[in-house]
Amino acid sequence: MRAQLGDQIVVESPATGATRRDGEIVGLHHEDGTPPYDVRWSDTDEVTLIFPGPDAHIHHIEHGPGSAHEPSRPRTEQPGVQTAAVPRGTPPGRPPDPGDIGRRIATERTRQGLTREETARRAGMAPEYLAYLEEHPADPTVASLIGVADALGTTTVALRGGGIDLPPGLGQALLHPQLLDLGPDECRARLSTHGVGRVAVSTPDGPAVVPVNYEVVDDAIAFRTAPGSVPAAAVGSEVAFEVDHVDEAMSQGWSVLVVGPARAVTEPDAVRRLVDRAHTTPWPGGEREMWVWIQPTRITGRRITAAEQ
Repeated sequence: MRAQLGDQIVVESPATGATRRDGEIVGLHHEDGTPPYDVRWSDTDEVTLIFPGPDAHIHHIEHGPGSAHEPSRPRTEQPGVQTAAVPRGTPPGRPPDPGDIGRRIATERTRQGLTREETARRAGMAPEYLAYLEEHPADPTVASLIGVADALGTTTVALRGGGIDLPPGLGQALLHPQLLDLGPDECRARLSTHGVGRVAVSTPDGPAVVPVNYEVVDDAIAFRTAPGSVPAAAVGSEVAFEVDHVDEAMSQGWSVLVVGPARAVTEPDAVRRLVDRAHTTPWPGGEREMWVWIQPTRITGRRITAAEQ
């Protein structure tokens, strides 16, 4: 099967030959036009990555202004086509970082010493689709997730990160855990992936630890707060800033600690640059226009993982 951008893909009923679903191919992952394809479905206008089955056919047509597909009955799953949600704007052939589900699948598969081919065979899916699940922030169908969970001897709840709303640390510890120190470069890389951390400060009422939305700028930590607030007490002293991640389903996690002096950013140009680069506004809302800058003098980190990884 080969296709070009703009071609129509039609999924037919194997019994009657009637069209069950159709859509426009909006993304190719191979230069020769072979699967998989990014398809915008006519019934939902959603874009998904598909691996066509025997009941899928390509219609080589050109789409001009005003052209449209005849809508068909919405379906969440189609026999013969394995799909995964693809965020719009994702360039074909340049996958983003894997999502939590894919990371858990890859971790459990590697822990058991299984190849992608063997895992895909057990799950009844194409190895290419399993590779996509492991390498993209995908949203697999329920049937696909059940198949992978059965192949790995785990549950869909575990692969989805079940218990994520519970207090961290209640899960069963790994059978053979190991605690590893993170190097400075890896610490900085993990710092740059987060938007919420905790700053530890001394206040007139005693020590306090509070969460803040933060940015990483030139290896420094910057966050917004309000004058007179607890985080504002960091200014003029040496403080500790911590960010971490806990995967309850896999009983793994890591933490990074930054120690250094904090100062208030008052230069108008510097404040403007911080505002322009900010990925989000402070979650608590309100007037929080005071920027605090922590210049690291020490960065350390640790990671808990299985001993065989």
